Amino acid sequence: MAAIRYELIKTCKQTGARLGRVHTPHGTIETPVFMPVGTLATVKTMAPEELKDMGAEIILSNTYHLWLRPGHDIVKEAGGLHKFMNWDRPILTDSGGFQVFSLSEFRKIEEEGVHFRNHLNGDKLFLSPEKAMDIQNALGSDIMMAFDECPPYPAEFDYMKKSVERTSRWAERCVNAHQRPEDQGLFGIVQGGEYEELRKQSARDLISLDFPGYAIGGLSVGEPKDVMNRVLEFTTPWLPTDKPRYLMGVGSPDSLVDGAIRGVDMFDCVLPTRIARNGTVMTSIGRLNIKKAEYARDFSPLDENCSCYTCRNYSKAYIRHLIKTNEILGMRLTSYHNLHFLIKLMEQVRQAIREDRLGTFRDEFFESYGFNKPNAKNF
Repeated sequence: MAAIRYELIKTCKQTGARLGRVHTPHGTIETPVFMPVGTLATVKTMAPEELKDMGAEIILSNTYHLWLRPGHDIVKEAGGLHKFMNWDRPILTDSGGFQVFSLSEFRKIEEEGVHFRNHLNGDKLFLSPEKAMDIQNALGSDIMMAFDECPPYPAEFDYMKKSVERTSRWAERCVNAHQRPEDQGLFGIVQGGEYEELRKQSARDLISLDFPGYAIGGLSVGEPKDVMNRVLEFTTPWLPTDKPRYLMGVGSPDSLVDGAIRGVDMFDCVLPTRIARNGTVMTSIGRLNIKKAEYARDFSPLDENCSCYTCRNYSKAYIRHLIKTNEILGMRLTSYHNLHFLIKLMEQVRQAIREDRLGTFRDEFFESYGFNKPNAKNF
């Protein structure tokens, strides 16, 4: 049996959104799902038990960063990433490609792979499809990502076409180099920027390799939200209905709902924990900057409609005090709340799909959150 198997349960009659399950060696994931990001084998400030308590079913870790620290050989010696970090639920690892292209000022792309410099100490490094597979096989994640080229936005058509073709060739090399297909699923990554023709070409190339799942890359990299939605609208119909679809690096509440409506099953982003550490929280009536003076004597919870640990036990005034004084507990409490918010949002999305009312839910949620207001900030 394949390491990764997707089960389509139903399609929303109102929007076409998919309700499904992804079966993995470490458990089943209900989709659409948001995946907290644990870059260095930890979701920042959160213990695994807390992630389970809030309902997290799968987390993401980063191949590039774990390759550098502590080293994939050490993780393998520890018994794999699950044992190393004490997480017995599914894990997805990215390929490391995005970090190579975004963190390194010096890089040289060749057919064989990418030469670049370590962002920590400047050492020269080389990452190829084969090396990315070797690292991820050692990490032992349930879902691995193929090594792809991550072109900038915007990019000219001719450059993007060459990039897509290289990504397709690299994807085939990843398939050939993958050593553990029986217990690790490998996803291909559809590229092509905002060009419909190139997205179609990329999807066609990857489908021919019969991956157990497909990611949509190269979005949430600076393009307007309407461009991202348009690309999703013409890309997801080309992907197999019996395989999971993963939109990489997307985590704002509006984009999660809009992505699900356009047929996406899986999402991840550092957004909820990153903004939490700066004192910004997501609530049922919009985002809130807890550092503002108006909350100094506000003894109500962050969100009156939230049942998370933070909202059950602590006030805005106390959390503001912690954040203003750089206390770690403050960052933990806001991170817990934001992750809980997005995980529960996806539970609501799944229920709305069951009831064939995701379009109505979107309108109601956007209205309450403030996305429909002029000049609304969508994070």
